[in-house]
Amino acid sequence: MKTAEALLLLRGDIELEILARNEYLAAENEILKTKLDKPVRLTDPERIRLAQIGKRIGLKALKSIACIVKPETILKWFRELVAGKFDGSKNRNYPGRPGTKIEIEKLILELVQNNPDWGYDRIAGTLSNLGFDISDQTVGNILRKNGISPAPKRRPEISWHDFIKSHENVLTACDFFTTEVITKAGLITYYVLFFIHIGSRKIHIAGVTSNPDEKWMKQIVRNVSMADLGFLSGCRYLIHDRDSKFCHSFQKILQSVGIKPIRLPPRSPNLNAFAERWVRSVKEECLSKLVLFGRQGLENALREYVAHYHEERNHQGLENRIPFPSDTYQPDRITGEIVCNSRLNGLLKYYYRSKNTETDGNLTGFPLQHADLAA
Repeated sequence: MKTAEALLLLRGDIELEILARNEYLAAENEILKTKLDKPVRLTDPERIRLAQIGKRIGLKALKSIACIVKPETILKWFRELVAGKFDGSKNRNYPGRPGTKIEIEKLILELVQNNPDWGYDRIAGTLSNLGFDISDQTVGNILRKNGISPAPKRRPEISWHDFIKSHENVLTACDFFTTEVITKAGLITYYVLFFIHIGSRKIHIAGVTSNPDEKWMKQIVRNVSMADLGFLSGCRYLIHDRDSKFCHSFQKILQSVGIKPIRLPPRSPNLNAFAERWVRSVKEECLSKLVLFGRQGLENALREYVAHYHEERNHQGLENRIPFPSDTYQPDRITGEIVCNSRLNGLLKYYYRSKNTETDGNLTGFPLQHADLAA
C-alpha cells in the first residue's frame, strides 16, 4: 500500500470518529435539556463563546446540533458582538446639543393656543421679537412632541368661549323668564323679556306681559333697535334661544338694522350663560322673596333690582367691581360714617362711607347710618 493511500484511510477513520463524537454530544445535550425544569440562562461570556463557534460552523450545521438555543439566536449574538466592537458611544465625552428650555416650550404652546392659525415661521418670528433665537424646525418639533398638527391641519372653528370673548362689546343676549303675580283676576303668569350687554353686564327690561304674541314682540324689537336710542344701538349680534316667541318677524326686523340674530342649538342653556345667570340672580335675590301684587308691583321690583344691579352690586365676572357705580362709590375712602342704603324695604342693601370725615377717631364708622331709598 502506498503512503498516500494509507494517509487517506487514516484521515477517513479520524473524520468518522469526529462525526461519531459530535453525534454523541448532540444526543447527550438533547437528553440533558429534557431533564431541566427551567430554560438555561447563559452569561455574556458563554454567549460570546457560542457565538464565535457558531459563526464558524454555519447556520445549516447549527440546526442539526444546537439544542440549548435556536441557531438563529446564536448568529444574532454574533452580530451583536460585531456591532459592539464598532460602538463608540461609551467614548463620547460631550453632552450633545442642549434642549429647549421648558419656559420657551410653554410660551410656544401658549402662542399656538391663542393663535391657532399661526405656522412655524410666524411663531419663530414672534419669538425672535421677544429675544429668543428659535428656528422654525425647533418650533415644529416641539408642537409635534405635544401632539399639535401644523397650521393647515388645525381646526379652523372658533370656540364659543373665544367668540364671546372677542365680540363681548358688540354682543347682547336676551331671554324670557316668568313669575307669578297676584291680580284681581287671580294668579297670573307674567313673562319678562330682558336684554343683557355681555361686555358691560348692563340690563334692559324690554317688557312685561301676560301674552307675548307676535305683535308685542315686533313692537319690542322696534323699540330696542331704534337708531342711537335703542338698547341694541351699536350691537352686531343678538343671542337668543329657540323659543317660538322669537318669531321670524322678530329676526327679520333685527336683520334690517344690521344686527345678526344667533339662534342657539336646542337644549343648550350653557351657551346663553350670562342671561341664565341674571335670571338666577334676580329670582334668588329679589323676586323669590316678595309676594307680588299686580303688574305694577312686578315692574317696580324689577326697576329697583336693576338699579341695585347696576349701581350697587359687585360682579365677580368684572373683577368684583360695580359696573355703573354712583357718586357714593369711593372704595379708597377709609374715613367717614358707614351708611347703608336699602331698596324694597331693606331687601337690597348697599354700604358706603359718607363724605363726612368727623368720626371722632372711630375709623370703622360704626354704628351704621341707614338711608332707605323709597320704591
